[in-house]
Amino acid sequence: MKKLLLLPIIVIIAVVIGFNSQSTNMDDDPNLDRIPSELLNAHQPDSELEDAVWTDEEGFDNYFLGIDFAEAHISMNPNDPKQMFVAFNTNGTHYTLNGIDWATNMPNFGTNIFGDPITAYDSLGRLYYENMSGAGGNITGTRIISSDDNAQTWRNPVNGNIGVDKNWMAADQTAGPYSNYVYSVFTAGGGSGNIVRSIDRGNSFNFVTSLSTQFLPGMMVAVGPNGATQGGTVYVVTNSGNSFAPNYTFYKSENGGTTFNYVSTQQFANYVGTNVNGRHSVENMRTRPYPYIAADNSYGPHRGRLYLIYASNNPPGNGNNPNIYCRYSDNQGATWSGEVLVNDNTPANSSIQFHPAMWCDKETGRLYVQWMDTRNTPTNDSAEIYASYSDNGGVNWATNQKVSNKKMKIECTSCGGGGTPRYQGDYNSVASNSITSIMAWADFRSNNFSSYVAYFPDYAMKISDSLLKVNDGQNANITVSVPAVKLYDKTVTFTGTVTNPPSSGNINITFPNGNTINSYPGQVTMNIAASGGVTPGSYTIHVEGRGPNGTPAHRRELNVLVNASLLSIQTNRGNLVTYTVNGNPYNSPQQIVFPDGANVTVETPLNVPQASNNYMFTQWSNGSTDTTLNFTINQNTDLTAHYKRQYLLLMNSSIGNTFGGDQYYDSNSQATFGVLSRIVSGNGLYSEFKGWIGGGPGSYSSPDSSGMDTVVTVTIKNPIVETARWYTIVGISNVGDEIPEKYDLSQNYPNPFNPVTNIRFDIMKEGNVKLSVYDMTGKEVSVLTNEVLKPGSYEVGFNASHLSSGVYYYRIEAGDFVSVKRMVLLK
Repeated sequence: MKKLLLLPIIVIIAVVIGFNSQSTNMDDDPNLDRIPSELLNAHQPDSELEDAVWTDEEGFDNYFLGIDFAEAHISMNPNDPKQMFVAFNTNGTHYTLNGIDWATNMPNFGTNIFGDPITAYDSLGRLYYENMSGAGGNITGTRIISSDDNAQTWRNPVNGNIGVDKNWMAADQTAGPYSNYVYSVFTAGGGSGNIVRSIDRGNSFNFVTSLSTQFLPGMMVAVGPNGATQGGTVYVVTNSGNSFAPNYTFYKSENGGTTFNYVSTQQFANYVGTNVNGRHSVENMRTRPYPYIAADNSYGPHRGRLYLIYASNNPPGNGNNPNIYCRYSDNQGATWSGEVLVNDNTPANSSIQFHPAMWCDKETGRLYVQWMDTRNTPTNDSAEIYASYSDNGGVNWATNQKVSNKKMKIECTSCGGGGTPRYQGDYNSVASNSITSIMAWADFRSNNFSSYVAYFPDYAMKISDSLLKVNDGQNANITVSVPAVKLYDKTVTFTGTVTNPPSSGNINITFPNGNTINSYPGQVTMNIAASGGVTPGSYTIHVEGRGPNGTPAHRRELNVLVNASLLSIQTNRGNLVTYTVNGNPYNSPQQIVFPDGANVTVETPLNVPQASNNYMFTQWSNGSTDTTLNFTINQNTDLTAHYKRQYLLLMNSSIGNTFGGDQYYDSNSQATFGVLSRIVSGNGLYSEFKGWIGGGPGSYSSPDSSGMDTVVTVTIKNPIVETARWYTIVGISNVGDEIPEKYDLSQNYPNPFNPVTNIRFDIMKEGNVKLSVYDMTGKEVSVLTNEVLKPGSYEVGFNASHLSSGVYYYRIEAGDFVSVKRMVLLK
């Protein structure tokens, strides 16, 4: 006996030593499929997000569970198919007790965990959940935790397997001699793979053996019958050899896992996509031809058949497109059928099918497969989840169905994975009951690692109304329909439940012509009646559809108003406008229930300035232009306060001589602005307008410095700023009160000048005097004065700081007197 115990101990020690010698740089090893260590702690899953349902236009549901870190593994309680549990990396867990509502309760494994979650139920409904564990950055084994109430509470964790990468687990769900045994396999390093088992329902796990043909990730385990013996055969497949031409080696145990015997070695798969840095890659997402196995435990015609599912390029070779293939064996893996193509896209090699998962139902023997599929994307860079099943032992496959209801880009650069090719999860999963299956996958549709599940086969579900008004003593009908199915051919039974029953009176729900559909498309009528003095208010009815065993399960929500009306109110400006309903402020859309006959006052502001924007009230959706509405509500009422957007034209000017600025204009309206005079005097100084500097798209900027564009019209499409440019004229002054005998224009002094010079002139009669400066081309560049002057002698200063060097001319016009002189600016 001592000799028999010695071998497992030696093997375990050898595995641990082998692991420690390989523990460095394992993230770069293409023969390992763990999460890159730099991502393991950096990513924080958010499994606490509220679950939601994505329903497409046809009425098919995808259940969104939260954001985790890919790698889904799901299981279904064989004693209650409405109970399911799914785990995503690294410890993102979700469970449902009714097949619709999902919750989370992440267990504490009591040590560091590294992901690769695997789940299973035994025949009595105990749930098992396995996760890789270790110390520091080293993976040394797995921990397994269990629950007897579907993950609502957890039992104490125990040590599971020993190794370094990619575990898998299976439980015996039969009533055979090995009922409730649990088996775990694990890549141990150094070319070996370990098998452990529990024969006491997960209280402890004991080492069984180590197989020497496990070099590549993908060691799998499955339970099948052995003739009439339920659970009489345990199958293990190892993965070894060249990653792009792997050897699948099959072993079996016919004594509940006590010993395992070699059966055969097969080489079926080649590349999956493209070789990138020694890994299989599709659109820079890493993948692999895992040898997925399952056995038929049913009492159907293919009982005992062993199935193998994998992805592989066709034609074989690097860079080609992969398909999903099935093979089967009727002699416990000794020999295998030819490959059977699962995907039915035409032509088969025009798109990419990869990342499969599979399950064989133990009651019906139906074999389910799901995978990622690019058939609806000509560029092959986006995928959807597709699925099929076989009811004749893998020989023929049902028409492929799209399970996910939104495309996802395969390479998700924002999801949080890393590496080249990028880690985005190495597997998805399937579980089933006798009616349908549940499929779990990591979805990139929202540019993250969203966690989703969906039923297949499945039916779409719709209700004709989501809001209904039924006063006390009245009743009303809605239609509940199944407009389409995805290979679903069982019955659907509908129920209605009031989630918040009235404190007085009754709300009764009936189906006058029955509540079951058995042909599709189809529909039933649901009647809602209020009686007995129902308390006025809003009541929520959950309308649920369920298959014969409670799955597939879907829900739609109906709100019923009894002796009450709904005010739906909002503005067309989101949260920018705060309005009030009976004095209560809101800045978002509201749905408020009032008893019929209630007085309602709604008020919204006339305008809402928001910095460079202004929102001006125009009218309510009922046509009223009053900002305040008072009314008695007796029917459902929709109100939207409409606001038009206005933009600010901000005017900047050092001189208060402008118009049209510092006010809001309607979007796409015309705005006219300008200066009242080109020459402005003040405090003995004169300033001359020289044009505009615009700011913002659509603003106006002067093409030159002539200052002739004193009035401008623009179309307002966004806020703009207009800045008036002014230049100070040195000044004009009266230097003599005696009346000159004649008009005269003197030579400027100094001349040449830089940048200021003075010009003297005499005026003999009162009148308008204009003194201008021109450049060599005759263009007027400055007006020194243009006003009525009394007789006298004057001197004006000219500041040419805004002009370039050159010859200029100044010209005076006073009545009939005109004179021109030349001056030189030297800078």
